[in-house]
Amino acid sequence: MTFLSILCALLIEQLKPLRADNMIYAEIKSFAMRIERWFNAGDASHGRLGWILMMAALMVPTAAIYWALMHYDLIFAAFAWNVLIVYLTLGFRHYSHYFTSIQLALNSGDEATARTLLAEWARVDTVGMETTEIIRISVEKSLITTHRNVFGVFFWFLMPLGPAGAVMYRVSEYLARAWNEPEHMRNEAFGQFAAKAFYWIDWAPVRLTAVAFAVVGNFEDAIYAWRNFAHRWTDEALGIILSAGGGAMGVRLGSPQENAAKLLPLDAALVDSSDSDGDILPGEEPNLRALQSTVGLVWRALLLWMMLLLLASSAAWLG
Repeated sequence: MTFLSILCALLIEQLKPLRADNMIYAEIKSFAMRIERWFNAGDASHGRLGWILMMAALMVPTAAIYWALMHYDLIFAAFAWNVLIVYLTLGFRHYSHYFTSIQLALNSGDEATARTLLAEWARVDTVGMETTEIIRISVEKSLITTHRNVFGVFFWFLMPLGPAGAVMYRVSEYLARAWNEPEHMRNEAFGQFAAKAFYWIDWAPVRLTAVAFAVVGNFEDAIYAWRNFAHRWTDEALGIILSAGGGAMGVRLGSPQENAAKLLPLDAALVDSSDSDGDILPGEEPNLRALQSTVGLVWRALLLWMMLLLLASSAAWLG
């Protein structure tokens, strides 16, 4: 049921992508804002209480409905519920149009349109940005978005929590951003627990995503970059994803320190392209080929996940 649920959700999303500004997401965002207003009194413990309350409010009904359907042997209804939850928590097509449009604009030499699209997508200052940086940030944003909207969801959906696990992952990722990244929340203690909780929730998925990138790409360079350069990002998860992904494609990701504040205000960047021993980050500077390589890497990683899931499901069914 797990494999078929994910496969059906992916197929439905390809045919009918869920808008990123849909009503369900809007209600969850509104709920998160109300929780912050009700509980934020300047203490980290209040953020922990608010996080637990919001998780319980969303996860408990999700799990209860699934377990009730399974308890009464309503297998088809339980399957439909799984497909619905995976469809709602996946975001494979939410922002792919940005990446595709940027790729088309750069291929036609329209850098102005590419800058505008990237500014809308990544919410960074793109005025006067060179083509190399446009490509670099587009690739980085695509790898991070794919991990958080696809592979992380897959991992937690496969856990015993089932659909409730998928909900937990996506909501915890949103709260880690919503309660820390806005200007008025960056130095607030309220969001500290949300950030720590998502770090641990994402600890295993981020490493599995990096392994998948390595397996379907240049394995040696991906592992080398991961081991020797991931620590240069202040955000460990981003360092692992971008170093492994860049190594797998043979592309140097991460922005120089002097450009970090302008280009990636929320996602920490590389200090430089060499470590203390003089080792050079493998790969070349981002170019137009890197955009196509990113598409290929993501799809191959997705197919790898699906093949492994099919094998595991088949083994469980035959056993």
